[in-house]
Amino acid sequence: MTMTGRAIRPLLAGLAAAGFWFFVSAAQAGEADVLAAKAEQASDGTWRFEVTVAHEDEGWDHYADLWQVLAPDGTVLGERVLAHPHVEEQPFTRTLSGVTIPDAIQSVEIRARDSVHGFGGRSVIVALAR
Repeated sequence: MTMTGRAIRPLLAGLAAAGFWFFVSAAQAGEADVLAAKAEQASDGTWRFEVTVAHEDEGWDHYADLWQVLAPDGTVLGERVLAHPHVEEQPFTRTLSGVTIPDAIQSVEIRARDSVHGFGGRSVIVALAR
C-alpha cells in the first residue's frame, strides 16, 4: 500500500501525540510551505502581495518554483515564478504586484509549489482590506 504525503501526515501526527518522535532528513526536501503573506491595494486598484515561502531547496532538481494567488473558487488570479533555487536563503520572501482582483472577492489563498511534489504544502488565507 502506498501512502501520499497528505495521507501520512495524520498518521505521523497521531504517533507523535502518542510519544513517538520522527526526524526528517534535510536531504529529503518536502513540499513548499507558505509561512506568511500580506496584501496591499495600490492606488490603481490592483494588489501587491508579499509572500514568505519555506522549502528545503536542494538545487535545480528540487526547489520551490512558484507561488499563486487563488480566488475562493480556485481561479488563479496571479502567480510568481521563482526562477532559481534558494538553497542558502530560507525562508525567503518575494513580491508580486499588479494583481487584479474583483471587488466581490474578500479573501484569497496563497499556495506554493515545488518542482518535485507540486502543490500540497501549507497555504495561507489573506483577507483583503479594501
